[in-house]
Amino acid sequence: MRVGRKIFLGLVGLYFAIPLVATGVFSLWQGGNRYGFDGYAALLHQDELWSSLLLSFELAVETVLLSLAILVPAIFWMHLKLPRLKAFFDVISALPFVIPPIVLVAGMSAFYKGPEWLVSTPHYLVIPYVVMALPYTYRTLDVGLGALDIKTLSEAAQSLGAGWGTLIFRVILPNLTTALVGAALLTIAIAMGEFTFANILLFKTFAVFIAFIGQSYPTEAAALTLLSFLITWAAMMGVLLSGRERAEIGGTR
Repeated sequence: MRVGRKIFLGLVGLYFAIPLVATGVFSLWQGGNRYGFDGYAALLHQDELWSSLLLSFELAVETVLLSLAILVPAIFWMHLKLPRLKAFFDVISALPFVIPPIVLVAGMSAFYKGPEWLVSTPHYLVIPYVVMALPYTYRTLDVGLGALDIKTLSEAAQSLGAGWGTLIFRVILPNLTTALVGAALLTIAIAMGEFTFANILLFKTFAVFIAFIGQSYPTEAAALTLLSFLITWAAMMGVLLSGRERAEIGGTR
């Protein structure tokens, strides 16, 4: 059984590794039998690369802040006062999996005509990004809050004179660090790689820049693809490491 398991895991590893290795080799190809880092060097001198990367990161941070500002109080209140609505919240959070992004874009374009200071700027993308990240942020925060004894913590804090603000910021959030970090990293990974909304709404984010480069410079596009993968991989590793660290701390207690 162990040999079969190792063979299976090896095949799965090859399934994921071969495309990445091929992409990496192609990003170094300079024609014929020549390989080098000219493609990467050319990217470093692309002003649009840094502007699009900075824009995507800025939008990702804004998406994280807005998502947490909406979901943390909502899920906290659901666990504390309205547990019967959990099934409803679960269904709502899964809707982005069912509704295609192109439909969401069409709906936003039809119903949201203002305000101009928001619609005409890339920050407008934060709204659909929050929706796209909803299944991941909701599930992560729901599991994190579900692991806490919300009612006991709330009653203990309020018996000592704590208000709702003190309860959330000084009692709940410090016990929710792992879930907050996980939700933030997942949201950043989604916002950094989102293409459909930005492309249709004519904003040049990092994902749109990759597609633009791929039309004329395939090797540079391969290099950018690897870069985006590393960003996503780093976010996933951050989620795993933060969860493991939290588990070890909890175990020592």
